[in-house]
Amino acid sequence: MRLIFLLSIIYFSSCAKENNAQRSIDAYRVTQTISYNNVDVDVIIDKPDLNEVDVLLVFHGTVLYDVNLMTAANTTLDKFKSILDRDDMMIVSVAYPQENVLFGDSIIQCEAALLWLKNKASQELGITVNKIFLGGHSQGGCVITRLNTMHQTNGVIANAPGPINLVFRCQLEENGQIQSGAVCSRLENAYGTTSDNPYAYFQRSLLNFTSDFKSDILFVQGLNDSPTQMNLWPTFKQDVVSCSTCQNRQFVEVPGSGHVSLFESLSAKTEFNNFINSH
Repeated sequence: MRLIFLLSIIYFSSCAKENNAQRSIDAYRVTQTISYNNVDVDVIIDKPDLNEVDVLLVFHGTVLYDVNLMTAANTTLDKFKSILDRDDMMIVSVAYPQENVLFGDSIIQCEAALLWLKNKASQELGITVNKIFLGGHSQGGCVITRLNTMHQTNGVIANAPGPINLVFRCQLEENGQIQSGAVCSRLENAYGTTSDNPYAYFQRSLLNFTSDFKSDILFVQGLNDSPTQMNLWPTFKQDVVSCSTCQNRQFVEVPGSGHVSLFESLSAKTEFNNFINSH
Protein backbone atom coordinates (compact mmCIF):
# COMPACT_ATOMS: atom_id res chain seq x y z
CA MET A 1 0.00 0.00 0.00
CA ARG A 2 2.82 2.36 0.89
CA LEU A 3 4.51 1.52 -2.42
CA ILE A 4 1.36 2.44 -4.33
CA PHE A 5 1.14 5.72 -2.39
CA LEU A 6 4.75 6.60 -3.25
CA LEU A 7 4.24 5.74 -6.89
CA SER A 8 1.17 7.99 -6.95
CA ILE A 9 3.17 10.87 -5.54
CA ILE A 10 5.87 10.34 -8.15
CA TYR A 11 3.27 10.16 -10.95
CA PHE A 12 1.38 13.30 -9.96
CA SER A 13 4.62 15.14 -9.33
CA SER A 14 5.76 14.19 -12.83
CA CYS A 15 2.45 15.40 -14.30
CA ALA A 16 2.77 18.69 -12.46
CA LYS A 17 6.25 19.22 -13.87
CA GLU A 18 5.02 18.37 -17.36
CA ASN A 19 2.14 20.83 -17.06
CA ASN A 20 4.48 23.51 -15.79
CA ALA A 21 6.77 22.88 -18.75
CA GLN A 22 3.83 23.47 -21.08
CA ARG A 23 3.20 26.85 -19.50
CA SER A 24 5.23 29.75 -20.76
CA ILE A 25 7.84 31.49 -18.72
CA ASP A 26 6.53 34.61 -17.02
CA ALA A 27 5.37 37.65 -18.91
CA TYR A 28 8.24 39.99 -19.68
CA ARG A 29 9.34 43.10 -21.52
CA VAL A 30 12.83 43.02 -22.96
CA THR A 31 14.96 44.83 -25.49
CA GLN A 32 17.12 42.72 -27.74
CA THR A 33 18.89 42.74 -31.07
CA ILE A 34 17.38 40.29 -33.53
CA SER A 35 18.91 39.18 -36.82
CA TYR A 36 17.59 37.83 -40.10
CA ASN A 37 19.75 37.19 -43.16
CA ASN A 38 22.62 39.11 -41.52
CA VAL A 39 20.46 42.21 -40.98
CA ASP A 40 20.32 43.31 -37.34
CA VAL A 41 17.73 45.54 -35.68
CA ASP A 42 16.76 46.31 -32.11
CA VAL A 43 13.27 45.39 -30.94
CA ILE A 44 11.29 45.63 -27.73
CA ILE A 45 9.30 42.50 -26.92
CA ASP A 46 6.29 42.72 -24.60
CA LYS A 47 5.13 39.16 -23.99
CA PRO A 48 2.17 37.85 -21.96
CA ASP A 49 2.40 34.74 -19.78
CA LEU A 50 1.44 32.40 -22.60
CA ASN A 51 3.17 29.84 -24.77
CA GLU A 52 1.06 30.51 -27.87
CA VAL A 53 0.49 34.10 -28.94
CA ASP A 54 -0.79 36.28 -31.72
CA VAL A 55 1.63 39.14 -32.32
CA LEU A 56 1.28 42.82 -33.14
CA LEU A 57 4.48 44.10 -34.77
CA VAL A 58 4.57 47.90 -34.51
CA PHE A 59 6.62 50.69 -36.06
CA HIS A 60 7.24 54.20 -34.71
CA GLY A 61 7.06 57.50 -36.58
CA THR A 62 9.86 59.85 -37.60
CA VAL A 63 12.80 60.21 -35.22
CA LEU A 64 15.47 62.83 -35.88
CA TYR A 65 18.27 61.17 -33.93
CA ASP A 66 18.88 57.47 -33.48
CA VAL A 67 19.73 58.02 -29.82
CA ASN A 68 15.97 58.50 -29.38
CA LEU A 69 14.93 55.35 -31.22
CA MET A 70 14.35 53.25 -28.12
CA THR A 71 12.22 55.96 -26.55
CA ALA A 72 10.13 56.14 -29.72
CA ALA A 73 9.83 52.36 -29.92
CA ASN A 74 8.77 52.12 -26.25
CA THR A 75 6.24 54.94 -26.64
CA THR A 76 4.78 53.34 -29.76
CA LEU A 77 4.49 49.99 -28.01
CA ASP A 78 2.73 51.62 -25.06
CA LYS A 79 0.35 53.52 -27.33
CA PHE A 80 -0.72 50.41 -29.22
CA LYS A 81 -0.96 48.37 -26.02
CA SER A 82 -3.20 51.01 -24.45
CA ILE A 83 -5.83 50.70 -27.21
CA LEU A 84 -5.64 46.92 -27.65
CA ASP A 85 -8.58 45.24 -25.92
CA ARG A 86 -6.75 41.92 -25.66
CA ASP A 87 -4.18 41.01 -23.02
CA ASP A 88 -3.12 37.78 -24.70
CA MET A 89 -1.18 39.30 -27.60
CA MET A 90 2.56 39.80 -27.74
CA ILE A 91 3.65 43.21 -29.01
CA VAL A 92 7.01 43.70 -30.70
CA SER A 93 8.15 47.26 -31.39
CA VAL A 94 10.87 47.83 -33.99
CA ALA A 95 13.51 50.53 -33.44
CA TYR A 96 14.39 50.93 -37.11
CA PRO A 97 17.17 53.46 -37.91
CA GLN A 98 16.60 56.89 -39.46
CA GLU A 99 19.39 59.33 -38.68
CA ASN A 100 22.05 58.18 -41.12
CA VAL A 101 19.90 56.66 -43.87
CA LEU A 102 17.83 58.03 -46.71
CA PHE A 103 14.10 57.89 -46.15
CA GLY A 104 12.91 54.42 -47.13
CA ASP A 105 16.25 52.64 -46.86
CA SER A 106 15.48 51.30 -43.39
CA ILE A 107 12.84 49.07 -44.99
CA ILE A 108 15.69 46.53 -44.89
CA GLN A 109 15.64 46.43 -41.09
CA CYS A 110 11.85 46.56 -40.98
CA GLU A 111 11.54 43.60 -43.32
CA ALA A 112 14.16 41.71 -41.32
CA ALA A 113 12.05 42.18 -38.17
CA LEU A 114 8.96 40.81 -39.90
CA LEU A 115 10.79 37.83 -41.39
CA TRP A 116 12.43 37.09 -38.03
CA LEU A 117 8.99 37.08 -36.43
CA LYS A 118 7.63 34.80 -39.14
CA ASN A 119 10.51 32.35 -39.28
CA LYS A 120 12.71 32.51 -36.20
CA ALA A 121 10.91 34.05 -33.23
CA SER A 122 9.09 30.89 -32.16
CA GLN A 123 12.29 28.90 -31.85
CA GLU A 124 14.40 31.69 -30.35
CA LEU A 125 11.80 32.73 -27.78
CA GLY A 126 10.56 29.22 -27.00
CA ILE A 127 6.95 30.04 -27.89
CA THR A 128 4.50 29.48 -30.71
CA VAL A 129 3.72 32.51 -32.86
CA ASN A 130 0.30 32.24 -34.46
CA LYS A 131 -1.24 35.26 -36.19
CA ILE A 132 0.88 38.29 -37.07
CA PHE A 133 -0.51 41.81 -37.44
CA LEU A 134 1.36 44.97 -38.42
CA GLY A 135 0.70 48.37 -36.82
CA GLY A 136 2.35 51.67 -37.64
CA HIS A 137 2.01 55.36 -36.93
CA SER A 138 3.00 58.17 -39.34
CA GLN A 139 6.24 57.06 -41.03
CA GLY A 140 5.63 53.71 -39.39
CA GLY A 141 2.32 53.61 -41.24
CA CYS A 142 4.20 54.15 -44.47
CA VAL A 143 6.58 51.33 -43.55
CA ILE A 144 3.85 48.78 -42.94
CA THR A 145 1.93 49.79 -46.06
CA ARG A 146 5.09 49.09 -48.02
CA LEU A 147 5.67 45.81 -46.16
CA ASN A 148 2.14 44.83 -47.14
CA THR A 149 3.21 44.93 -50.78
CA MET A 150 6.03 42.51 -49.94
CA HIS A 151 4.77 39.92 -47.43
CA GLN A 152 1.47 38.45 -46.28
CA THR A 153 0.33 38.77 -42.66
CA ASN A 154 -3.01 38.44 -40.92
CA GLY A 155 -3.73 42.16 -41.24
CA VAL A 156 -2.25 45.66 -41.25
CA ILE A 157 -3.32 48.84 -39.41
CA ALA A 158 -1.77 52.16 -40.50
CA ASN A 159 -2.46 55.42 -38.67
CA ALA A 160 -1.85 58.69 -40.56
CA PRO A 161 0.68 57.07 -42.92
CA GLY A 162 3.17 59.32 -44.66
CA PRO A 163 4.89 61.20 -46.13
CA ILE A 164 2.40 60.59 -48.92
CA ASN A 165 4.28 62.40 -51.70
CA LEU A 166 7.88 63.44 -51.09
CA VAL A 167 7.96 65.43 -54.34
CA PHE A 168 5.21 67.70 -53.03
CA ARG A 169 6.51 67.76 -49.47
CA CYS A 170 10.15 68.49 -50.30
CA GLN A 171 9.23 71.05 -52.93
CA LEU A 172 7.41 73.02 -50.21
CA GLU A 173 10.60 72.97 -48.18
CA GLU A 174 12.73 74.01 -51.15
CA ASN A 175 10.42 76.97 -51.76
CA GLY A 176 10.52 78.00 -48.11
CA GLN A 177 6.78 77.41 -47.67
CA ILE A 178 7.34 75.06 -44.75
CA GLN A 179 10.30 74.48 -42.45
CA SER A 180 13.13 72.35 -43.82
CA GLY A 181 13.61 68.89 -42.33
CA ALA A 182 16.22 66.15 -42.28
CA VAL A 183 14.29 63.79 -44.61
CA CYS A 184 14.19 66.18 -47.55
CA SER A 185 17.67 67.57 -46.88
CA ARG A 186 19.22 64.11 -47.13
CA LEU A 187 17.30 63.35 -50.31
CA GLU A 188 18.45 66.63 -51.85
CA ASN A 189 22.06 65.85 -50.96
CA ALA A 190 21.71 62.47 -52.67
CA TYR A 191 19.56 63.32 -55.69
CA GLY A 192 19.43 67.07 -56.10
CA THR A 193 16.17 68.99 -55.89
CA THR A 194 12.70 67.69 -56.66
CA SER A 195 12.96 69.42 -60.04
CA ASP A 196 16.27 67.71 -60.78
CA ASN A 197 15.06 64.20 -60.02
CA PRO A 198 11.37 63.92 -59.09
CA TYR A 199 11.32 60.18 -59.76
CA ALA A 200 13.84 59.49 -56.98
CA TYR A 201 11.59 61.31 -54.52
CA PHE A 202 8.37 59.71 -55.73
CA GLN A 203 9.90 56.23 -55.65
CA ARG A 204 10.22 56.55 -51.86
CA SER A 205 6.78 58.08 -51.31
CA LEU A 206 3.72 56.33 -49.89
CA LEU A 207 1.93 57.01 -53.17
CA ASN A 208 4.32 54.59 -54.83
CA PHE A 209 2.95 51.74 -52.68
CA THR A 210 -0.78 51.69 -53.33
CA SER A 211 -1.10 48.36 -55.13
CA ASP A 212 -0.44 44.64 -54.66
CA PHE A 213 -1.44 44.59 -51.00
CA LYS A 214 -0.92 41.03 -49.76
CA SER A 215 -3.22 41.34 -46.72
CA ASP A 216 -6.30 43.23 -45.57
CA ILE A 217 -5.40 46.72 -44.39
CA LEU A 218 -7.08 49.36 -42.22
CA PHE A 219 -6.15 53.02 -42.68
CA VAL A 220 -6.98 55.50 -39.92
CA GLN A 221 -6.73 59.21 -40.66
CA GLY A 222 -7.70 62.20 -38.57
CA LEU A 223 -9.23 64.87 -40.79
CA ASN A 224 -7.61 67.67 -38.79
CA ASP A 225 -4.06 66.53 -39.54
CA SER A 226 -1.38 68.82 -41.02
CA PRO A 227 -2.25 70.81 -44.18
CA THR A 228 0.32 68.81 -46.16
CA GLN A 229 -1.17 65.48 -45.10
CA MET A 230 -4.72 66.60 -45.75
CA ASN A 231 -3.84 68.06 -49.15
CA LEU A 232 -2.57 64.67 -50.32
CA TRP A 233 -4.86 62.31 -48.42
CA PRO A 234 -7.72 62.26 -51.01
CA THR A 235 -5.28 61.31 -53.78
CA PHE A 236 -3.78 58.51 -51.72
CA LYS A 237 -7.19 57.21 -50.69
CA GLN A 238 -8.43 57.21 -54.28
CA ASP A 239 -5.37 55.31 -55.49
CA VAL A 240 -5.87 52.67 -52.81
CA VAL A 241 -9.62 52.39 -53.45
CA SER A 242 -8.91 51.97 -57.18
CA CYS A 243 -6.40 49.16 -56.62
CA SER A 244 -7.30 46.02 -58.54
CA THR A 245 -4.48 43.89 -57.11
CA CYS A 246 -5.12 44.45 -53.40
CA GLN A 247 -6.75 42.53 -50.59
CA ASN A 248 -9.53 44.29 -48.67
CA ARG A 249 -8.99 47.94 -47.79
CA GLN A 250 -10.83 49.81 -45.05
CA PHE A 251 -10.73 53.52 -44.19
CA VAL A 252 -11.63 55.17 -40.90
CA GLU A 253 -11.64 58.95 -41.16
CA VAL A 254 -12.04 60.86 -37.91
CA PRO A 255 -13.47 64.42 -38.14
CA GLY A 256 -11.88 66.93 -35.79
CA SER A 257 -9.00 64.62 -34.89
CA GLY A 258 -5.34 65.12 -35.70
CA HIS A 259 -2.24 63.08 -36.43
CA VAL A 260 -2.67 60.63 -33.54
CA SER A 261 -6.36 59.93 -34.07
CA LEU A 262 -6.02 56.15 -33.68
CA PHE A 263 -4.90 56.62 -30.08
CA GLU A 264 -7.40 59.33 -29.15
CA SER A 265 -10.62 58.56 -31.02
CA LEU A 266 -13.00 56.02 -29.49
CA SER A 267 -14.41 55.14 -32.90
CA ALA A 268 -10.93 54.56 -34.30
CA LYS A 269 -9.95 52.37 -31.32
CA THR A 270 -13.13 50.35 -31.79
CA GLU A 271 -12.45 49.79 -35.49
CA PHE A 272 -8.86 48.87 -34.69
CA ASN A 273 -9.95 46.12 -32.31
CA ASN A 274 -12.78 44.96 -34.55
CA PHE A 275 -10.28 44.59 -37.39
CA ILE A 276 -7.88 42.47 -35.33
CA ASN A 277 -10.63 40.36 -33.75
CA SER A 278 -12.21 39.64 -37.14
CA HIS A 279 -8.99 38.40 -38.66
